[in-house]
Amino acid sequence: MPSIQAIQNDIVENFSLLPEWDERYAYLIELGQKMEALPEKYRTEENIVRGCQSTVWLHRECNDGMIILKADSDSLIVKGLASLLLQVFSDQKANAVVKTELTFFDETGLNKNLSSQRANGLTAMIDQIKAFAMNCAAGQV
Repeated sequence: MPSIQAIQNDIVENFSLLPEWDERYAYLIELGQKMEALPEKYRTEENIVRGCQSTVWLHRECNDGMIILKADSDSLIVKGLASLLLQVFSDQKANAVVKTELTFFDETGLNKNLSSQRANGLTAMIDQIKAFAMNCAAGQV
């Protein structure tokens, strides 16, 4: 499995091939469309991410100190953002997830081009993933 930093570097490289923002948004939507559908059994109240304007479900599992994530949303752009977070964090060691500084949002310019509501939702997803990773690393899930 590639490191979290290597995955972030790949994301930055992929976005650098798309100089226009409409192309980057189209790419985000494409990522969301390609993401595997979240099984209905994970579309629970417990898995809804609070703080998102859209409905976002984030299913989290801890397996021998590894984080496994699945997500879905009713918004394709938000689903694309969730897809990026899953690429970076899923199947990674919980300790690495906790320590990771996400740099690709700044490096791609996504942080400047998201509405405040989408940025808040993104932060809420990241916060939930990191909190879960802390519990996973501590053996509390």
